Amino acid sequence: MPLTLKLSQRETAFNNEVVTRFELYNSLFQTLPFYQVKDTGILLPFFSSHCEKEVSSEVSPTAIIDSFFKKYVPDIDHQEQINRLFRFIQYIERQVVLFDAIEDSSFNKIGRSDDSGTLQSLLQQAAVSDQARDDISEKLNDFSLRLVLTAHPTQFYPGSILGIMTDLIEALKTNDINNIDVLLQQLGKTPFFNKTSPTPVDEAVSLAWFLENIFYHAVSGIQSKLDEEFDLNANRSGQLLELGFWPGGDRDGNPNVTTETTRAVASFLRQRVFRCYYRDIRVLKRRITFRGVEKAVAALEQIIYDNANNKHTPANLQNEILDLLQSIKHTLLTSHDSLFVNIVDDLIKKVQLFGCYFATLDIRQDSRVLRNVFNFSIKQTEINSKLTEAYNELDEKAKLESLQFNEADFYCPNDAEKLTCDTLNTIRLMKEIQHANGEKACQRFIISNCQQASDILQLINLFLWSGWKKDNLSVDFMPLFETVNDLKHAAGVMELLYTHPFYKEHLKNRGNLQSIMLGFSDSTKDGGYLMANWSIYQAKVELTAMARKYGVSLAFFDGRGGPPARGGGKTHRFYASMGEEIANEHIQLTIQGQTVSSQYGSVETARFNMEQLINAGITSALNPNKHDLLDDRHKELISTMADESFKLFIDLRQHPLFVEYLEKFSPLKLLSHINISSRPTKRNSDAQLKLEDLRAISFVTSWSQLKQSIPGFYGVGTALNKMKEDGNWNEIKELYNSSGFFKTMVDNCTMSMTKSDFRVTAYLEKDKKFGQFWKLLKDEFELTKAMLLELTGTAVLMQEYPVERRSIAIREKIVLPLVIIQHYALQCLNNCNDEELIKIYNKLVIRTVYGIVNAGRNLA
Repeated sequence: MPLTLKLSQRETAFNNEVVTRFELYNSLFQTLPFYQVKDTGILLPFFSSHCEKEVSSEVSPTAIIDSFFKKYVPDIDHQEQINRLFRFIQYIERQVVLFDAIEDSSFNKIGRSDDSGTLQSLLQQAAVSDQARDDISEKLNDFSLRLVLTAHPTQFYPGSILGIMTDLIEALKTNDINNIDVLLQQLGKTPFFNKTSPTPVDEAVSLAWFLENIFYHAVSGIQSKLDEEFDLNANRSGQLLELGFWPGGDRDGNPNVTTETTRAVASFLRQRVFRCYYRDIRVLKRRITFRGVEKAVAALEQIIYDNANNKHTPANLQNEILDLLQSIKHTLLTSHDSLFVNIVDDLIKKVQLFGCYFATLDIRQDSRVLRNVFNFSIKQTEINSKLTEAYNELDEKAKLESLQFNEADFYCPNDAEKLTCDTLNTIRLMKEIQHANGEKACQRFIISNCQQASDILQLINLFLWSGWKKDNLSVDFMPLFETVNDLKHAAGVMELLYTHPFYKEHLKNRGNLQSIMLGFSDSTKDGGYLMANWSIYQAKVELTAMARKYGVSLAFFDGRGGPPARGGGKTHRFYASMGEEIANEHIQLTIQGQTVSSQYGSVETARFNMEQLINAGITSALNPNKHDLLDDRHKELISTMADESFKLFIDLRQHPLFVEYLEKFSPLKLLSHINISSRPTKRNSDAQLKLEDLRAISFVTSWSQLKQSIPGFYGVGTALNKMKEDGNWNEIKELYNSSGFFKTMVDNCTMSMTKSDFRVTAYLEKDKKFGQFWKLLKDEFELTKAMLLELTGTAVLMQEYPVERRSIAIREKIVLPLVIIQHYALQCLNNCNDEELIKIYNKLVIRTVYGIVNAGRNLA
C-alpha cells in the first residue's frame, strides 16, 4: 500500500475514532455537575476559546484572565475568580484523561502506523525461508531487552486514576455509554494528587501497578509468541526479556531512600509477583481437576498462597515451583491427553521470567558519596586495607596499583555518617535479597557521575570488606557516564578496567558482559540537544570499539526520559538506526514519567512498543544499514554542527538572566512543593539554586511548562544555518535522507518544537528587563523552525507524521487554559505581598503543572 494512502487512512481513522468521539464524550463530561460551581463545565468552552483567541493576539495572561471574567462573569470578586480557575483546572485535568483513554482505546485502529516494526514483521521475514527463520532465531538467542521502571517525578496519575483509565478504555472500545457515563462520574470525584509527598515505598507501590497489571501479561505473551515461532535456546545465560526497577534502590541525590526502604521494596516486589501467581493458580486449579495431580496442585497452591501473604521464610523458591509445575505438566501429557497443558505452560513461562523477584531492583549511588565511604573504610582497623589517607593524593594509575582487594567482614558502626551507613548496609542487604528472592532480584550497582576506573574498583573493595567473597561476587558494576566531558573520557576509563587483572577476572565470572549506562538528561542540560546526542553517539562508537578490542560483550543502558531533550522521542527508530560501529545486541533503557502510562499503559500498547524495540534490535543486527555507518565526512559535519550548537547553548546558560528567567516565569521554584516524588528537585536541597545542582528533569520540566522547549532545540537552527552558509547544505540534506541516526535526531527535535508556543509569553518582548532575553530564545526558535522545514522539505513541522501532529495539537488546545492560568498566577506572584494570596497563587501554579505534563505525554 502506498505510504500516502496509508497516512490518509490513518488520518481518517484518527478523526473518526478519536476527534469525533472526544467531542462527543467531552460534551457529556462537561454537563456533569461535579463541583460546587455547577456552571463550570458550561463556562469552560468559552474560557478555552477566549484563551485561544487572545493568545493569537499575543495578549498577556493577566489581561486574558481579567477580560474573560469581565465579559462572562462580571459580578464576582477576585476570590471567586480564583475559585473558578481551580474548577477549570479540575475539569481540564480530567479532559486530558478522557483524551488519553479515547486514544488508547483506538490504538488497534490508528496506533499501528508501522506494522513493519513489530513481531508480525519478523514472522513475515521468517516465513520466506528456513534460513531466514534460523537467522532470526540465532540473533534472538544473542539479544536481550530490559525495560527499567524509574520513579522520576513526571508520573502524575495515581493508581486509582490508572484503574479508572483501564476500565474507561475497555468501555470506550465498545462505546458502552452507560458504563462510560458512570466512569466519568467516578473520574470527576477521584482526587488526582497526594496531599503529602510520597515515600520511595509509595513510589514503588505506584509503579508496581504496571508490573502487576501490564508487564506480567505483556512480557509473558511476547515470550510465548517468540518461543512458539523461533528456535530459542532454553539454556541461554540471560533472559531475552527482563524488567528492572529503580524505586527503593535509586538513592542518588535522594536522602529518603534508605537500607530499610530497599528491604521493604524487595519484599513488596516478591509479594506482588506471588499474588499474580496466585490468581493464575486459581484458574489452573479450576481447570485441572484430574487424578494424579492433586498433591502437586495442592502443594503449589499452598506455597504461592503463603508467599502472596508474606507467611514465609524468605527463600528462592523458583526451582521448587517449576518442579511442581513440570510434574503436573508431565501427568497431563502422559495420562490426560494434554488437556489444559497450555495453562500450565503459561504459568511455567511466567515463573521462569519473574522468579521470586518480579523485576531486578537496581542500586544506584553517586560516585562522590562512594568515594567518601571508601575513605571512611580504609581507616578502619578491622578492614586492614593497607591504604593510608595519602592514597587520595595518588594519580589514577597509582591508585589502581595500590588497591589490594582483600576480604573482610566489617559491619558499619551506628555512629558513622548517615550515607556511609546506608551504603555499607545496603551492600550487605544485596546479599540477603539475592538469598531470599534469587540472584537476579538485586545484582546491579550503578555508579552515577562515574569519572574514573577507581570509582568502580573502590566500590568492589567495599563489597569485599562487607562480607562478599571474590569467587562469589554475583554483582554487575555499572558506570553511568553523564556529562559531555565524562562521555569523552568513557572509553579510556573502560580500557583501564578491561586491562585490570582483578576486574578482568570478575568480568569473566559474570559472562564477560559489561553494561554501561549513558545519561541523556545531564548531557543535554550540560551541552544542549545536538552536542548531547552527538557526544552519546561518539561515546557509543568508542566504547564499542574498546569492548571489541578486549573481547567483551557490551550492553548499553540508556537513561532515556520521555522528551527528546532527555533521550526520548521515537525510541524504536533510535535503536533501529544504530550502525555496525555501535553494539546493539542488548537494549536496556529506563522508562519513566508519562512514558510509562503513554507507551506501556495497557497490555496492548506495552506489547506493541516492546515488539518494536525487539524488531529494531534484530533488524539492525540482521541488515545493518550501511548508511548509518557514518563516514568521516558525515562525522565531521555533525561534529561541526554540535560544536556550533554547543557554543550557543553555553552562551545561553552563562547569560546573567538565564536562571532568574526560569525562576520568575516558570514553576521551577515550586516544583519541590508538588507532591509527586520523594526526590528533591536539586541535589544540594538546602543551598541557593545553582544550575549545576538543578536536576535535569526539573530543568526540562520548567522549560516545557513555559512552552519553550529550549533543551530540545536550542542551537539546532544556528548549527544548520552555519552548514548552509559554509556551502554544505546539499550534504546535510543528503545526510538527513540517508542516515537513520541523523533523521531520528532531527525528527525528535521537530517534535519538541511542535510542543512549543511562544505566543503564551509574547508579552515578555516588551519587558524592560527580560525582553531581549526572551527575543533571543524566540529568534533561535524561528531560525530552527525555518531551517528544519527547509531541510525536511515540508510546509509545517511534523508534516510526515500527521496523526501524531494532530494529536499534539488537540492536547495543546486542551491544556492552553492551564498554561494561561499558570502564567497568570506567576505574574500575580511577581507583584504580590499578601501572604495568604501568595499561598493561593502558589497552589494555582502547582495544580496546573500536573495537567500540562500529563497532556504532553513525553514533556518531562
